[in-house]
Amino acid sequence: MKKVELSRRELLKGSAVVAAAAAIAPSLLLPKSAHAAAAENSQKTPIVGSRNVTGMKTEGTRAKVYFSSHIDAEHLIALYQKINEEIYGKVAIKLHTGEKNGPNILPRDMVQAFQAQVPNSTIVETNTLYQGDRYTTESHRETIKVNGWTFCPVDIMDEEGDVNLPVRNGLRLKEVAMGGHIVNYDSMIVLTHFKGHAMGGFGGSMKNIAIGCASGQVGKRQVHGVPGEVPEDWSKWPHDEPLMELMADSAKATCDYFGKHIVFLNVLRRMSVDCDCAGKRAAEPTIPDIGILASTDILAIDQASCDLVFGKPDTENHDLVERIQSRHGLHQLVSMAKLKMGNPQYELISID
Repeated sequence: MKKVELSRRELLKGSAVVAAAAAIAPSLLLPKSAHAAAAENSQKTPIVGSRNVTGMKTEGTRAKVYFSSHIDAEHLIALYQKINEEIYGKVAIKLHTGEKNGPNILPRDMVQAFQAQVPNSTIVETNTLYQGDRYTTESHRETIKVNGWTFCPVDIMDEEGDVNLPVRNGLRLKEVAMGGHIVNYDSMIVLTHFKGHAMGGFGGSMKNIAIGCASGQVGKRQVHGVPGEVPEDWSKWPHDEPLMELMADSAKATCDYFGKHIVFLNVLRRMSVDCDCAGKRAAEPTIPDIGILASTDILAIDQASCDLVFGKPDTENHDLVERIQSRHGLHQLVSMAKLKMGNPQYELISID
């Protein structure tokens, strides 16, 4: 597929398993026809394996997804260094900072150590559509302090309004209103706490930027498909396939804007069935922590994260898998594939 790169000016003008089992028997994760090839290549690169849980056809090349089972700053930084070649200039670190005192958000000390070694970097967020702890800029800043995100600048990107980014060949949207400050950054690191989500099934890299970069009162209405009066009952908002396609369109707008200057890190720890938006109301995680993934490919990293979850024993992953399937969450991956946002086929490369 030929890659067409557009300048930001042109864009604005146009206004899934594997690691845990693989540590024991990696050959079991590969189709029989691949056993010989895996054996032949085993000394060349530590391919852990891949398993596609969506049913999508995955012939052809593979994206690289790096993995560590260690969830700490040292390994987060080491994984980032595998993918950071095109990160330069003023860097946005897109992080879900969470509602007040949320028990599952990423550890502050780990993020602090990571941010400290990314020159000229800022954590970025946007306000929420729902009336919670981050609904207004003022309440959002208070929540940021409560949750300990005080070690570096935090930019609430829609504090001064929004900017429309085009969605090239979108499934449902032609443009999305993003937090206006997004245009102040040269690069973006999408640092994601992978977990469940009440509406999306799961929240990975795609959801982090699809909803997380959209402005609170304009863009998030577009992404949720509620442009007018927002129904008080969220069950009346668009769900299932329509929501997943809207999210994919929004994520594509951000990916297209940054081009090759965007990378993705998914941290698979404390994976409640609920998003960090739920704060203290989030269900206690029932699936064990898995590790950290890193890639330059947004589809591959979310595919691999789902595969890792689905590859755990039923006794461990039942709740999270049920949440993903009941919300048709895997259609996030299908939608990204339709939009040619990345490669659903990957090789998972352990750095451990």
